[in-house]
Amino acid sequence: MSQPRLHVFTDDALGTSDATALAQQLAQGSVSATEVTEAAIARLERAAPLNGLTLAAFDNARRLAKDNAFSGRFAGVPSLIKDNIDIQGLPTLHGSAAMGRKPMKKTSILAKQYLAQGFNLLGKSSLPAFGFTASTEMAHTPSTRNPWHLAHSAGGSSGGSAALVAAGAVPIAHGNDGGGSIRIPAAACGLVGLKCTRGRLVTQEAGKALPINIISDGVLTRTVRDTANFFAEAEISYRNRKLPPIGQISGPGKQRLHIGLMVDSIAGDPTCAQTRLAVEATAKRLSDLGHHVDVAQIDLPQRFVDDFLLYWAMLAFFVSKFGLVLFPQGFDRKQLDPLTLGLARYYQQRFLKTPGMLRQLRKSQAHYAEVFSQFDVMLTPVLAHTTPELGYLGPAVDFDTQLERLLRYTTFTPANNAAGSPAISLPLGQAENGLPIGVQLNGRHGDERTLLELAFELEAEQPFLRLDQV
Repeated sequence: MSQPRLHVFTDDALGTSDATALAQQLAQGSVSATEVTEAAIARLERAAPLNGLTLAAFDNARRLAKDNAFSGRFAGVPSLIKDNIDIQGLPTLHGSAAMGRKPMKKTSILAKQYLAQGFNLLGKSSLPAFGFTASTEMAHTPSTRNPWHLAHSAGGSSGGSAALVAAGAVPIAHGNDGGGSIRIPAAACGLVGLKCTRGRLVTQEAGKALPINIISDGVLTRTVRDTANFFAEAEISYRNRKLPPIGQISGPGKQRLHIGLMVDSIAGDPTCAQTRLAVEATAKRLSDLGHHVDVAQIDLPQRFVDDFLLYWAMLAFFVSKFGLVLFPQGFDRKQLDPLTLGLARYYQQRFLKTPGMLRQLRKSQAHYAEVFSQFDVMLTPVLAHTTPELGYLGPAVDFDTQLERLLRYTTFTPANNAAGSPAISLPLGQAENGLPIGVQLNGRHGDERTLLELAFELEAEQPFLRLDQV
């Protein structure tokens, strides 16, 4: 591939290890917490052109590594948390110039669950303003670049975490997903990204305040086992008794599944030829592995797109109208980006539709579940077309154009957020320009186990490319 790319894999204490292998090496003493921390810091500094790190916490990470007081499955493994989660002593910037830089007084309950796995936090990763778009492009700071091709988007909103994991700076990083924000950057950067069932992890403070909690937290990883091990360990510290357990998953399942194939969206938007090819090739691979694949459709009403857009716009309106109350670290409405302001205006013009919108979105779980009376898993694209260049979804694009582009690009991901159901993005395709293409497996409510077992099987059949292997 001749396109400009950037990776920081090298022969140091991190090597090419995923988080699981690195944790094993740390536990065995073949590498020290200080060695891997220094290696990750050096890699993050070399990865600076990606613009994926918003806040560094290197000095604190060095102190923790020296004391080596980590516990948990990933004890001592360097990682990052997305910069919309509070960490005591660091500001939370939400990707926006409107936010004050006052350090937070408390660590989020979600961050506590994340760090309880033993991760050594090296800093916070970038996102677009308030996570409202699918490309990590900000109005006030340089855009986050895709390490596979620096002129292209890293996806969003967890784009900083995805770019830095794909580039090899850290083996695993936090992300969250309110409309595709783990799965989209995973697809763009060639990673594994699981959006878990609503309530699978502890509910972050922002999610508790929403009339419908569309936010799920998780990780961006380079291997299925890192994702599986993260959720198995998370279940030790918090177990939602309303959901079936995931448990420890170490490889493919034995059951042959009935898989539904949906290549075009419920909105009627056609999928681009390269993405369609990747999804259909995955369907054939699954069929060759003994699974039964049939064409299907997720049964959501056509108005779902309009309802989800209005809900999304309502969140932007809340930020715009009540930012001084929502953000104790400080807030300046005059610094809000054009997309947030445009979405707020969109909601103001349609706010009378709010009761009907909420009523319909609350029915999404039942509508979504209907397809699983016939199928075990649904196979779809993650995105309707290949990863765009930076600027296509950037803040300089006028609101109407950006909205139209976003709705077409992200047509496959929001259904899981409204329904609260799990879905996983896997790097199973490659575009003509060398960028990864993600393929999505959608599961029943609470059935991450089946998705992870199937992901293990596909990974074994077609090992995922790392950027240093290209």
